[in-house]
Amino acid sequence: MRADARENRARVLTVARELFAERGLEVPMAAIARRAGVGIATLYRRFPTKESLVMEAFAEQFAVCQGVIDDALRDPDPWRGLCTVIEKVCLLQAADRGFTAAFTASFPELHSEVRDRTWEHFAALVRRAKDSGQLRADFSPHDLTLVLMANSGLSGVPVEVATAASRRLVAYLLESFRSGTDVLPPPVPLSLDLVLS
Repeated sequence: MRADARENRARVLTVARELFAERGLEVPMAAIARRAGVGIATLYRRFPTKESLVMEAFAEQFAVCQGVIDDALRDPDPWRGLCTVIEKVCLLQAADRGFTAAFTASFPELHSEVRDRTWEHFAALVRRAKDSGQLRADFSPHDLTLVLMANSGLSGVPVEVATAASRRLVAYLLESFRSGTDVLPPPVPLSLDLVLS
């Protein structure tokens, strides 16, 4: 790839991340091309679909998210591993609205390559934490969606405030997830797609 083509590609990815963080995934491809200073044909030559642009723009965050879950599965303390995942995913969400939208989007590539594997690993983490006796028996992996829905309410405030508030919210929620706390109503099978609603 020529130097100018590499620069255009890098600029498109930077602009896409910025616009996705500001406005979510609804940003038109033309708006991304315009702000990046490239023609729409150039954008589509590098990224033939919005899905491919999203995957590339958030590749590093997806890898971090998967790494957090993989590390948590290796943690000898299942409760600490589960808490770490919830804390870090919520911080990512509070800091970057675009990543949350990408993570919960219904793009086929995201479902097959990232979301399904991430969901399976999170469910395994939940089972480990329950088996250790530290996580309440009625916790469901679907409760992660409920946590993300609650945490998404912070997206309209400045990042510094959102991340601080997210830490406090998650701390409250994690306390309620410990075994030995009061019985809750039954879990609701919530799809991650609902976080965008």
